[in-house]
Amino acid sequence: MVLAVLGAASYGVSDFIGGLASRRTSVWPVAILSCTGSLIGALFLAAFAPGHASSSQLWWGALAGIGAGAGTAFLYRGLAQGRMGVVAPVSGVGATVIPVLIGVWSGERPSPVVWLGMIAALPGIWLVSREESGPPPEPGSTSARGSGLLDGLLAGLGFGVLFAALGQVPADAGYWPLATAEAASVVTVVVACVALRGSPLPHAAEQWWGLLSGLLAAAAGVCFLLATHRGLLSVSAVLVSLYPAFTVVLAALVLRERIHRVQAAGLALCAVAVVLVAAG
Repeated sequence: MVLAVLGAASYGVSDFIGGLASRRTSVWPVAILSCTGSLIGALFLAAFAPGHASSSQLWWGALAGIGAGAGTAFLYRGLAQGRMGVVAPVSGVGATVIPVLIGVWSGERPSPVVWLGMIAALPGIWLVSREESGPPPEPGSTSARGSGLLDGLLAGLGFGVLFAALGQVPADAGYWPLATAEAASVVTVVVACVALRGSPLPHAAEQWWGLLSGLLAAAAGVCFLLATHRGLLSVSAVLVSLYPAFTVVLAALVLRERIHRVQAAGLALCAVAVVLVAAG
């Protein structure tokens, strides 16, 4: 539980740094540098940590990286079009549900108290990611048709694949599957950037903060991987998916952004979820 929460904190800080750099410049160079930073961190760990990965475990890592890269691409596409209030919560819940379903299907049986915590986490993730809503779009308008639901679903599917695939890597494989995942995520984000006609090359100093964001994301991946080795995939995935709460709190502390009532309710549910999982 502690490892998964540390992973959530690392992801939350990583998203805060990457989001701040993207807001001031453009998203694609930051996203690519972030994935590159994660790759550097994972390669360093893999080179010095013991472990031997089979080809099948490396393929699990590659699948995780494709999920991470695709999730990042769709998330950024949705955010770039001003759909954060839909994309972020939908992607967060999707990233939680998929590994939970796979964990239960593979035989994991959390206790009833843990189930209560996991159930509380879902609306918590949704609410803490919500923005204050403006006036609803007119029926049939472009904004109504492009609400960001599809981008959120696809981003959630990608992140869910990331967590579920990493959960299949055993402890004796070391960190080469994680390095494979980060390499695949770099390729996936670059391909997505070109396909969506973005500019992949950094052109501002702030964009290099993406490297730090990526190193933190690599640390989060390590925490999640270790959490799945010591506990259930379903529980670890739920706890690490609480990362938006850390991003929101950092935005309030550093940028003095106001936490509105909906987000406050989400933060409270996230806290309840952690307490219940710990008690279980």
